[in-house]
Amino acid sequence: MSAIKRIGFIGTGIMGSAMAGHLMDAGFEVSVYNRTKSKAQPLIDRGAHWCSTAGECARDQDAVITIVGYPKDVEQIYLGAGGILDSARSGAYVIDMTTSSPILAEKIFEAAKARGIHAVDAPVTGGDVGARNATLTILVGGDQADFDALQPIFKAIGKNIVYEGSAGAGQKTKACNQIAIAGTLAGVCEAFAYAKASGLDIDKVYDAISTGAAGSFQMTGVVRKGLDGDFNPGFMLKHLAKDLAIGTETGTAYGTSMPILAMVLSQLRKLESEGIGNEGTQALLHYYGVK
Repeated sequence: MSAIKRIGFIGTGIMGSAMAGHLMDAGFEVSVYNRTKSKAQPLIDRGAHWCSTAGECARDQDAVITIVGYPKDVEQIYLGAGGILDSARSGAYVIDMTTSSPILAEKIFEAAKARGIHAVDAPVTGGDVGARNATLTILVGGDQADFDALQPIFKAIGKNIVYEGSAGAGQKTKACNQIAIAGTLAGVCEAFAYAKASGLDIDKVYDAISTGAAGSFQMTGVVRKGLDGDFNPGFMLKHLAKDLAIGTETGTAYGTSMPILAMVLSQLRKLESEGIGNEGTQALLHYYGVK
């Protein structure tokens, strides 16, 4: 076991709950905080220590992990008064696993460094299935030495653990992942819209194309659920919209033209406005009239 023993875990939603559970299984002492305590109750029942604020959850820990909703939430819990950086001890590690802004990740890194705190951005991919199975891909930005020191934590929750570079590099890589997903997801939905419009049997089309060159996780692991009428979220549509907005904003800052990303983001925003942002990303089928 690493010298890291005590972990504060902030954000026990669909993914965070499973991730915190794996850390407990690996022998770490875990304290938890979530805005809605009931979402943390299963972990508390297993022996996790409940904290009433994010700052309390960061206090006296060897490491603090966050996986929350939006960049504004990340900024508040790290940089706000009484937040993580105000509360964590010098020498502690803070690990943001939220999909957030690379610019904010760089800001947190510098603010942490000034306090003697080691900060890394480490967004994950793999969704709820990867979180449950501890097979997440973890994309890490920050100092190489911190990446090395945090391996016992990363290995408890993920399989493909990649050091991407300096602060913000993990978030930039996650943006690349979400940009690739956007085009693939929309393409799959559009294919089945064509199948429906042309009078084909959608299930027969799926059987024909899902294992060939057109196959993808978005087809078999996401859209298939929607075709079966299951729109429960493995990853919420509104969170993909948030991720694509980050890609759009930073891509513009970097001078990159991404018309497909902009198109898919506008589709997701329309569905959000119709009140289905809490459904899974397979709900993009609704936009194309397939379901």
